[in-house]
Amino acid sequence: MFIWQDPPRRKARIEIIPMIDVMMFLLVFFVLISMNVIPAMGLKTRLPGSTQSHVLDHTYHAVIIIGEGGRIQLDGQDCSLRSLAQRLDGLEKRHQQLDVVVDGDKDSLLQNLINVMDVVKASGISAISIVAKKK
Repeated sequence: MFIWQDPPRRKARIEIIPMIDVMMFLLVFFVLISMNVIPAMGLKTRLPGSTQSHVLDHTYHAVIIIGEGGRIQLDGQDCSLRSLAQRLDGLEKRHQQLDVVVDGDKDSLLQNLINVMDVVKASGISAISIVAKKK
């Protein structure tokens, strides 16, 4: 009697190459997100250009964002001009070297910038920088 044999079944394999690719992409995204980049927090702004921009060296940067409609944020949280002064005083007590970085939308009014700079100067902080992209 003749017996037909079933073809040998192939065992399931776990492909390692696609898994490595996925892990590399996750690692790259984690590194990019963990870098504290100014545009990553708060309002989206379109920066004005400057030919004389450079990197700041102070230890703590308080980032003030002035949005297109006049919205103001300090370190990614909404605030008004009155509460801005109080929050800056609190930051100044916590950090010995504090400077302020003003990130403003290019379509926001100049008066909004002047108002924010007045509040910062009244808080006793003399190091103010304005964010611009290099042309």
